[in-house]
Amino acid sequence: MDADQGSWHMDHDKIEAGVRLMLEGMGEDPTREGLVDTPARVARALEECCAGLHQSPEPLFEVSFDAACHEMVIVRDIPFYSLCEHHLLPFFGVAHVAYIPGADGRVCGISKLARVVDVFARRPQLQERLCAQVADAIQENMHPLGVLVVMEAEHLCMTMRGVRKPGSRTTTSAVRGAFEKHDATRAEAMSLIFDGTK
Repeated sequence: MDADQGSWHMDHDKIEAGVRLMLEGMGEDPTREGLVDTPARVARALEECCAGLHQSPEPLFEVSFDAACHEMVIVRDIPFYSLCEHHLLPFFGVAHVAYIPGADGRVCGISKLARVVDVFARRPQLQERLCAQVADAIQENMHPLGVLVVMEAEHLCMTMRGVRKPGSRTTTSAVRGAFEKHDATRAEAMSLIFDGTK
């Protein structure tokens, strides 16, 4: 928990009142046995699922290691869950994060790459923005030579409503630095990410 999150709490009363109104608007009775505790449950669930709203990624990068590493580092298949900001329905999938350490050869702990995905996923989101935010946070805090982030996700707003196409996945990418400037570097990373998933 960082300082921002430590001084912030969701307003459960407002959320619960809103959920009761929503249930009434649907024609439900929020006082019936199965729903009487639903507003409080939803408030607790949203506090957990949207904890990233008031978290900063910066503390994740306060510790780094002098590994004299100048080669590509890739963490594949990082699971993530988020909420589509248009419908407040979940989207979920995996993130693949690659970076090339800066000239100093310092690296971060690999778990930090998964944690930075969580910080930005745990808030109402667009997948395109989420992908870019993860790449920018790594670029701004680690100063690597390059960053590449690829995300693949299924969106329930497309699966259970609207066009109703279960199993369809959306892929987004964000490239910074060397991955943006050098086609061969980007191609190598993509090959390592996707050839390894077969």
